[in-house]
Amino acid sequence: MESTHVAPEPAAPSDSANPSRSGLRGVGFPLLVVGVGVGVGVLLHLRDPHVEGSYGICPVYALTGWWCPGCGGMRAINNLTNGNLLDSVQSNVLAVPLVLAFLLWVGDWTLRAWRGERMRLPSINAVTMWTFFALLAVYTVLRNTPWGTWLAPV
Repeated sequence: MESTHVAPEPAAPSDSANPSRSGLRGVGFPLLVVGVGVGVGVLLHLRDPHVEGSYGICPVYALTGWWCPGCGGMRAINNLTNGNLLDSVQSNVLAVPLVLAFLLWVGDWTLRAWRGERMRLPSINAVTMWTFFALLAVYTVLRNTPWGTWLAPV
């Protein structure tokens, strides 16, 4: 006769043992991230990355002479903080969508923290991830060719 051993299910954590933080107590970390983001924006607004050498040089560009996908990103944020949306897109076409995605994510995180809920991490499936990496590679190569000069940072 075979005996089957069934492991007991773990007990659910009680609310009193693990109190959830909500309201002002819950939004500390999201507001800290917002503060860092605002600080970076203020720094890039006040210290112009368009001035050569103000932040150094991209290591990928220094080693290869190729613009990486992030090249022009700081200039794009500077242009964005100055209200020049078209110049921002011209400096790095990826900067504006990434800033919008960051704002949406931090806004969702703050709202969920206020309610006492856990942060929701963005997730993508493997096909989407590899498609994104392939498009990033094509973007990198294209912006370094004569056909993609319109993608090169200014």
